[in-house]
Amino acid sequence: MIKNWGYKIVAGRQIDFDNNDFSIADFVRKHEPSSGWCIGCGSCTATCSAAQFTSFNPRKINILIQRGEIKGLADEIAKCMLCGKCQLVCPQGINTRNVIHNIKRALEDVHAF
Repeated sequence: MIKNWGYKIVAGRQIDFDNNDFSIADFVRKHEPSSGWCIGCGSCTATCSAAQFTSFNPRKINILIQRGEIKGLADEIAKCMLCGKCQLVCPQGINTRNVIHNIKRALEDVHAF
């Protein structure tokens, strides 16, 4: 009898917006309105010094926050060096350093991780 067909059941990958936590996104939007202007172009990630050497990805962080998926966010944000390169190349003029700073504040104030 064959027990291993080479396939396995994979957990669903759908986003559960009903149970996700949008408090970080709300906090950041309240303190830095430009955070909502992101068009997802990836310029920030392309010029990011931290992204050159780590798995840090500012665009991905923004997407995850907007989706309310904040698991592991504190570890990712800690990789940011706040160099400001992302802010210089942003075509929307988003104050990305302030966005990162407010994410850190939200994690401390709202969630007390």
